[in-house]
Amino acid sequence: MTKVLLDTDIGSDIDDAVCLAYLLAQPECDLLGITTVSGEPVRRAQIASAICKVAERDIPIYPGAGDPLLVPQKQPVAQQAAKLDRWSHHTSYPSGEAVEFLRRTIRRHPHEVTLLTIGPLTNIALLFAVDPEIPSLLRQLVMMCGVFTDNLARSTTKAEWNARLDPHATAMVYRARPPIHRSVGLDVTTHVTLDKPAVQARFTAPLLQPVMDFAHVWFAERDLLTFHDPLAAVSIFDPAVVEYTRGTVTVDLNHPELAGRTLWQPGDGYHEVALKVNAERFFASYFSVFA
Repeated sequence: MTKVLLDTDIGSDIDDAVCLAYLLAQPECDLLGITTVSGEPVRRAQIASAICKVAERDIPIYPGAGDPLLVPQKQPVAQQAAKLDRWSHHTSYPSGEAVEFLRRTIRRHPHEVTLLTIGPLTNIALLFAVDPEIPSLLRQLVMMCGVFTDNLARSTTKAEWNARLDPHATAMVYRARPPIHRSVGLDVTTHVTLDKPAVQARFTAPLLQPVMDFAHVWFAERDLLTFHDPLAAVSIFDPAVVEYTRGTVTVDLNHPELAGRTLWQPGDGYHEVALKVNAERFFASYFSVFA
C-alpha cells in the first residue's frame, strides 16, 4: 500500500473530484488525509467529504489556507459547492490545523508518504516553512503544477494555473529537496481529455455519481474534461503512464504578469518533469479501479 496525503482545491476545476474518486477506489492507495486550499476551503472540504461518504471512507479532512501568501486571490469561490445539498457530508472541521496535520502525519510515517498536490501550493509552502525537515521525510512529492516546454504556445507567456495562483508558494516548494520531486504539468495533462458525451458514457460507477453531479457546474461553460490532476495521481500507481526527465525548475517572480511561470532547464538537477504521456494506458489505468 502506498501512503498518500492529498492537498487539493477541489470545487473549482472538476478534475480534482475526478482525482479524489480515483484515489478512493485505488486498492493500493492508503489515503491518510485530505487538506483543502484556496477560496472557501471549508466548502471545498465539504465537497471532498461528500465523495468520501459515497465511498464509505472516513478520511481525515482539514481545511487549509484560504488565501495566497502575498498576491490577491484569483479563485475565491468553490463553485461546485452549489450541488452539496444533494449529498451527505460533514459540515464542521478543525480550524487552522491543516499544516499541523500534514506535519504530524509525515513525521509519524517517515520516508513513507507520497504528498500529492493538485492545487495552489500555499499549504505546502507553509508546511515546509514551519518544519524545514519535512521535505526530507517524504517518500516523494508529486505535483500537478507547471508547464515546462514550448509544446504549448502559452508556456512562454504565462504560468500554469496552480503555479500562478500563489507564485511565491510555488517558488518555495520548488526550492525544497524531497527525495523525489516530480511535476506533472500541462505538457502532458493536455493530452488526456474526454469530451462531455464521453464523460457521461464512462462515468457510470457509483463513486463517480457525485463527481458527475458536481460536474454540471463545470460543463455548463465548457464541453471538455482535461484529466490534469488524475494523471498526477495515476502516475503514482502506474509510473509507466508518464516519462520523466531530470533537470532544474526555477519560478519567475520578477515579472508580475508572469509570476509563477516555471522555467525548466534539463540536465543534472533534482527536479523530475513529465514530458511524455501514454494516454491510452492512462485511461485504462484510471477506469480499471472502478471496474
